[in-house]
Amino acid sequence: MAFVSQIEPKTIEEAIVDEHWLVSMQEEVNQFKRNDVCNLVPLRSDHHIIGAKSVFRNKLDESRIIIRDKSKLVAKGYNQEEGIDYDEIYAPITRIKAIRLLLAYASIMDFKPYQMDDIVFGATNPTVSRIC
Repeated sequence: MAFVSQIEPKTIEEAIVDEHWLVSMQEEVNQFKRNDVCNLVPLRSDHHIIGAKSVFRNKLDESRIIIRDKSKLVAKGYNQEEGIDYDEIYAPITRIKAIRLLLAYASIMDFKPYQMDDIVFGATNPTVSRIC
Protein backbone atom coordinates (compact mmCIF):
# COMPACT_ATOMS: atom_id res chain seq x y z
CA MET A 1 0.00 0.00 0.00
CA ALA A 2 1.35 3.40 -0.96
CA PHE A 3 1.74 6.21 1.51
CA VAL A 4 -0.82 8.98 1.23
CA SER A 5 -1.07 12.53 2.45
CA GLN A 6 -3.53 13.39 5.20
CA ILE A 7 -4.23 16.88 3.83
CA GLU A 8 -5.92 18.23 0.69
CA PRO A 9 -3.93 21.20 -0.57
CA LYS A 10 -5.85 24.21 -1.84
CA THR A 11 -3.05 25.53 -4.06
CA ILE A 12 -0.20 24.15 -6.12
CA GLU A 13 2.24 25.84 -3.75
CA GLU A 14 0.88 23.76 -0.85
CA ALA A 15 1.01 20.55 -2.91
CA ILE A 16 4.59 20.79 -4.15
CA VAL A 17 6.02 20.67 -0.64
CA ASP A 18 4.46 17.23 -0.05
CA GLU A 19 6.17 14.33 -1.84
CA HIS A 20 2.94 12.29 -1.93
CA TRP A 21 1.15 15.02 -3.89
CA LEU A 22 4.15 15.35 -6.21
CA VAL A 23 3.79 11.67 -7.07
CA SER A 24 0.06 12.13 -7.63
CA MET A 25 0.64 15.12 -9.93
CA GLN A 26 3.25 13.16 -11.91
CA GLU A 27 0.75 10.30 -12.34
CA GLU A 28 -1.76 12.80 -13.78
CA VAL A 29 0.82 14.11 -16.28
CA ASN A 30 1.74 10.53 -17.22
CA GLN A 31 -1.93 9.75 -17.87
CA PHE A 32 -2.18 12.78 -20.16
CA LYS A 33 0.79 11.50 -22.14
CA ARG A 34 -0.37 7.87 -22.16
CA ASN A 35 -3.92 8.76 -23.28
CA ASP A 36 -2.75 11.42 -25.76
CA VAL A 37 -5.15 13.93 -24.17
CA CYS A 38 -3.66 17.14 -25.51
CA ASN A 39 -0.91 18.55 -27.64
CA LEU A 40 1.23 21.58 -26.91
CA VAL A 41 1.29 23.92 -29.87
CA PRO A 42 2.75 27.38 -30.45
CA LEU A 43 0.33 30.13 -29.42
CA ARG A 44 -1.16 31.94 -32.38
CA SER A 45 -1.78 35.66 -32.12
CA ASP A 46 -5.54 35.26 -32.75
CA HIS A 47 -5.99 32.76 -29.87
CA HIS A 48 -5.92 33.24 -26.13
CA ILE A 49 -4.33 31.05 -23.49
CA ILE A 50 -6.62 28.62 -21.69
CA GLY A 51 -5.90 28.67 -17.99
CA ALA A 52 -5.68 25.55 -15.89
CA LYS A 53 -5.89 24.74 -12.24
CA SER A 54 -5.05 21.72 -10.12
CA VAL A 55 -7.63 20.06 -7.91
CA PHE A 56 -6.44 17.86 -5.06
CA ARG A 57 -8.61 15.25 -3.31
CA ASN A 58 -8.03 12.41 -0.89
CA LYS A 59 -9.96 9.35 -2.10
CA LEU A 60 -11.66 7.44 0.72
CA ASP A 61 -12.85 3.85 1.02
CA GLU A 62 -16.18 2.79 2.51
CA SER A 63 -14.69 3.10 6.02
CA ARG A 64 -13.68 6.74 5.31
CA ILE A 65 -9.99 5.80 5.38
CA ILE A 66 -7.77 7.67 2.90
CA ILE A 67 -6.59 5.21 0.25
CA ARG A 68 -5.22 7.50 -2.46
CA ASP A 69 -4.19 11.05 -3.28
CA LYS A 70 -5.81 12.17 -6.54
CA SER A 71 -4.63 15.22 -8.48
CA LYS A 72 -6.50 16.56 -11.48
CA LEU A 73 -5.39 19.23 -13.88
CA VAL A 74 -8.50 20.89 -15.27
CA ALA A 75 -8.99 23.63 -17.83
CA LYS A 76 -10.74 26.79 -16.76
CA GLY A 77 -13.64 26.27 -19.11
CA TYR A 78 -15.32 29.64 -18.69
CA ASN A 79 -12.91 31.29 -21.14
CA GLN A 80 -13.03 28.66 -23.90
CA GLU A 81 -14.92 28.90 -27.18
CA GLU A 82 -16.08 25.79 -29.03
CA GLY A 83 -14.44 25.39 -32.43
CA ILE A 84 -11.63 27.78 -31.47
CA ASP A 85 -10.13 26.39 -28.27
CA TYR A 86 -11.43 22.83 -28.56
CA ASP A 87 -13.17 20.53 -31.00
CA GLU A 88 -14.17 17.61 -28.79
CA ILE A 89 -15.84 17.37 -25.40
CA TYR A 90 -14.43 15.04 -22.75
CA ALA A 91 -16.74 12.13 -21.91
CA PRO A 92 -16.37 10.85 -18.33
CA ILE A 93 -15.93 7.16 -17.68
CA THR A 94 -18.83 5.34 -16.03
CA ARG A 95 -17.98 3.68 -12.75
CA ILE A 96 -19.02 0.11 -11.97
CA LYS A 97 -21.15 1.34 -9.05
CA ALA A 98 -23.18 3.50 -11.44
CA ILE A 99 -23.70 0.57 -13.80
CA ARG A 100 -24.84 -1.68 -10.94
CA LEU A 101 -27.23 1.01 -9.72
CA LEU A 102 -28.64 1.47 -13.23
CA LEU A 103 -29.17 -2.27 -13.68
CA ALA A 104 -30.81 -2.61 -10.26
CA TYR A 105 -33.16 0.30 -11.04
CA ALA A 106 -33.96 -1.17 -14.47
CA SER A 107 -34.77 -4.50 -12.82
CA ILE A 108 -37.08 -2.91 -10.24
CA MET A 109 -38.86 -0.77 -12.84
CA ASP A 110 -39.08 -3.71 -15.27
CA PHE A 111 -37.06 -1.87 -17.94
CA LYS A 112 -35.27 -3.81 -20.63
CA PRO A 113 -31.88 -2.08 -20.90
CA TYR A 114 -29.81 -2.41 -24.02
CA GLN A 115 -26.63 -0.73 -25.22
CA MET A 116 -26.39 1.46 -28.29
CA ASP A 117 -23.40 3.68 -29.11
CA ASP A 118 -22.19 3.53 -25.50
CA ILE A 119 -25.49 4.91 -24.13
CA VAL A 120 -27.92 2.72 -22.18
CA PHE A 121 -31.61 3.09 -23.05
CA GLY A 122 -34.72 1.83 -21.22
CA ALA A 123 -37.00 0.33 -23.85
CA THR A 124 -39.88 -1.19 -21.88
CA ASN A 125 -41.39 1.90 -20.26
CA PRO A 126 -42.54 4.36 -22.98
CA THR A 127 -42.44 7.33 -20.56
CA VAL A 128 -38.71 6.90 -20.11
CA SER A 129 -36.81 7.47 -23.35
CA ARG A 130 -33.37 6.92 -21.90
CA ILE A 131 -31.50 6.33 -18.68
CA CYS A 132 -27.89 7.46 -18.44
